[in-house]
Amino acid sequence: MAAMAPVVEELPNNKVRLTVDVPREEVHHAVEHAASDLAANVKIPGFRKGKVPMPVLVSRVGKERLYAEAIESHISGWFWNAAARSGIRPADRPELDYELPASDDEDWRFTATVLVLPKPELPDWTQVEVPAPEAEVPEELISAELEVLRGTVAELVPADRPAEAGDTVVVDLVREDGDGGQRDYVVELGSGRLVSELEEQLVGMSAGETREVRFELADEKLGVVEATMKEVKEKVLPPLDDDLARAASEFDTLDELHAEIEGRLRAQVEAQAEEAFRRSALDALVEAANVQPAGPVVDARTRTLVRELDEMMRRRGGTLDTYLQITGGSAEELVARLHGEARRSVAGELVLEAAAEKLGIEISDEEIDAAVRERFEDADTVIAQLRESGVYEQERQSLRMASALDRIASEVKRISVEQAEAREAIWTPDKEKAKTETKLWTPGSKEPA
Repeated sequence: MAAMAPVVEELPNNKVRLTVDVPREEVHHAVEHAASDLAANVKIPGFRKGKVPMPVLVSRVGKERLYAEAIESHISGWFWNAAARSGIRPADRPELDYELPASDDEDWRFTATVLVLPKPELPDWTQVEVPAPEAEVPEELISAELEVLRGTVAELVPADRPAEAGDTVVVDLVREDGDGGQRDYVVELGSGRLVSELEEQLVGMSAGETREVRFELADEKLGVVEATMKEVKEKVLPPLDDDLARAASEFDTLDELHAEIEGRLRAQVEAQAEEAFRRSALDALVEAANVQPAGPVVDARTRTLVRELDEMMRRRGGTLDTYLQITGGSAEELVARLHGEARRSVAGELVLEAAAEKLGIEISDEEIDAAVRERFEDADTVIAQLRESGVYEQERQSLRMASALDRIASEVKRISVEQAEAREAIWTPDKEKAKTETKLWTPGSKEPA
């Protein structure tokens, strides 16, 4: 059963009253969880800890204590989930008002009154100047693409010399006990298909040469194989001409191929430049509005960023300690940096929410469903899951902010980078103030790591 959307009532002095309905399934789960915790700690003659039946436990500790434990241990999570679904941003701990449930098989309701971050006063963003870099495609990028194409149609010819990176070799790799291995194994040196230590030791071997190669295995054991180089072949690249265009592409001339590569790369560069401009436009508006959020919502976002960084490092086989060793920073410096990113992220969201309200932007269910269908094949299932979990409204808010940023980016004053640099070089009193990094999260972009 999907949770009902929380009801938000705006109060004076930047406060709101949130009315939250908790489904009976969650109430029942909370009571069972509290009963399990109490049963593990309450001594009742004749029963082992953790094995006390519910009726016996209730008769011993009382229903009121059991329900109080259940509510007190879960209400904070219910509040923060409701705050996220409703889009409010608490600036302090909430004042909770409720009566204990009469039973655990009925829906339950509580209210929370909380101070929220104030809505920013937005300046006229049509007067805000934002530098927009020109999207240029360096000839080196086009040349690199052409070199890759040359490699795909290159001819392999025997090389009368030791193997080098980029060569294709035929090699026997036999384990030291003679049991198993690879014979007539064909591999391009430098392609990453072999363990790097093994690949490095094949470089420099000549056809007919046999060498014992040692390398470290994944379990930190030492691997030993006998490598016999049987053939060394080098790539002979074709010339850059019309024949290459016809052999490696659908085009008849090199000029046509060059133009296609340049156009494709230009589209990519322009997309990256436009995303960078959108970020800069939001940065500039946040700075102009002087938004400086703080409090629980920033702290919660900081914890999320720390957790996401930890998960990313674990997926790569490392830990946060590994990250600190690589970057050479301390845990305190890392948390401070992520706290700054969280603050800037929340500031950007506050500005976009205020802009969406000012512009009267609303997102329909049809628009949400259409956006989900663009991202997922099994869209109907995903939409149902979003509605069931209560995340559907968060999707609406994300699309609303993205739409606001579209308007802002289209209406700010675009100026050249040269203009911006020239104006930055002119001293003004406000430049005596300390500068802080203002790279912000924007809707549609990845959360900074």
